[in-house]
Amino acid sequence: METLTTLFGYLVHAFNILLHLDKYLQPVIQDYGAWTYLILFLIIFCETGLVITPVLPGDSLLFAIGAFCGLGYLDLYLTLGLLSAAAVLGDTVNYAIGNYIGPKVFNYKDSRIFKKEYLHKTHAFYEKYGGKTIIIARFVPIVRTFAPFVAGVGDMTYSKFLAYNLAGGVLWVFSITLAGYFFGNLPIVRNNFTAVILAVIFTSILPGIIGYINHKRSARPAQG
Repeated sequence: METLTTLFGYLVHAFNILLHLDKYLQPVIQDYGAWTYLILFLIIFCETGLVITPVLPGDSLLFAIGAFCGLGYLDLYLTLGLLSAAAVLGDTVNYAIGNYIGPKVFNYKDSRIFKKEYLHKTHAFYEKYGGKTIIIARFVPIVRTFAPFVAGVGDMTYSKFLAYNLAGGVLWVFSITLAGYFFGNLPIVRNNFTAVILAVIFTSILPGIIGYINHKRSARPAQG
């Protein structure tokens, strides 16, 4: 019984570290050395590639990684390359899962929730706005985990998805990691880390919000 309690406590502690790796990054680097790159790769891959793991750290982790690159704990160029690959591969796997599961789910004739009509609407939406959706979603926690899955369910053209996946993945990793690299070690930033991350996210999605508002306005019938 004592062994099980100890094991459970260890698992809870490990899970807590995983969820808040941005705060525990220094001891992880010190304990695991070069294996840290693999750990970071897997976390970014799972956060973007598996719909069951949207709670893993994303923006905050990238910013913290950039800060540690600035301190010399991690190689900047290797980190940017590996994490960009992880982000792109994650979305690709997520798309593939959605594309495989989608038709099966929507084939249930008597389903009140999953209807082919919804599938066709999703497909049409991504064909028209898909590119912007995939890129903008990269900067929105939780949403970035589900966007590629829904794109797969909606059968968005893969070549179109891949182009925006590459652009969005590289832009997301580079922008936030480099922000951490250049600004993460400034005292004012380190003391207001949460506020900085929220500001980065808001700035990232602001063009999408403005575009959505403009689209709604243009869609309104003229008042005579």
